[in-house]
Amino acid sequence: MSGCLPSAPQGRQSAAHAILRRCAAVGGFAALRALRWASIWGLRPTLLSFSFLESSDLVNYRLGVLGGMGPQATNTFYQFIIDRTDAQRDQEHVNALILSDSDMPDRTAAILGSEASRERVYRRLLADAQLLERAGCTVIAVPCNTSHYFLDRVQQEVGIPILHMIRETAKALAAQGRKRPGILATDGTIQTGLYQKEFAALGIQAVVPTTQAQDQVMSLIYDDVKAGRDGDPEKFADIHRDLIAQGCDCGVLACTELSVFASQTRLPPFYTDAMAVLADRAIQACHKPLRDFFQ
Repeated sequence: MSGCLPSAPQGRQSAAHAILRRCAAVGGFAALRALRWASIWGLRPTLLSFSFLESSDLVNYRLGVLGGMGPQATNTFYQFIIDRTDAQRDQEHVNALILSDSDMPDRTAAILGSEASRERVYRRLLADAQLLERAGCTVIAVPCNTSHYFLDRVQQEVGIPILHMIRETAKALAAQGRKRPGILATDGTIQTGLYQKEFAALGIQAVVPTTQAQDQVMSLIYDDVKAGRDGDPEKFADIHRDLIAQGCDCGVLACTELSVFASQTRLPPFYTDAMAVLADRAIQACHKPLRDFFQ
């Protein structure tokens, strides 16, 4: 049914209305494709009576997790989804498809490397997102901060929303009144200014670690967590002292390997985990309630 819209309908608007309503009535993926084609054909959804799709009973919401960057971070992200959903039985949890593409080239190396290396990562992310779309997902979450360098471009080529972890985290901290967040992330995320740009758009000055502290961040990510080892708390203590010395009023765990570290090591409330923010938005996008503790 999702492939039933190869070309624009001929004749009156009522004919287009009938075709699109037929696809929308199927629910889930076909419904979202119907909305996308309505936009392509220049037909306003309000005129097509699509308001009934707002009911979660009529749409089969399904989360697509584009993961594997790294695998342990994807595992932790899905655990976040389970833990943060207010569910008492299986049927109340989020329907999800998890694609763990562990063959994805390193995003930091690609961003800091050649145009050809960046294009390879973009093409692979796009292929994975399209695979999740074809599989019937209604929204995509990518638990990898550095990959967000490519996601606005990927979003242009898929018909379902991709949640933007960095943008959502910036909005969450702005709502808390934070003014000077310290960003703990890979060199690729830091050097491309992904977080700095999103915070600047909200009038917030983001701070990055000093060179020595950033070396510790990268070691914690690559030498410890990605290598399958427990993160070194002493490294994190050095990083924390650096942010405090720079006058930060909060810190952002802006790499999903740091989210893994945080799940194993108790950190102060000074830190906001970007992957936890993404998990909350994914649950809400699938029209499931958050546990009261996380609202």
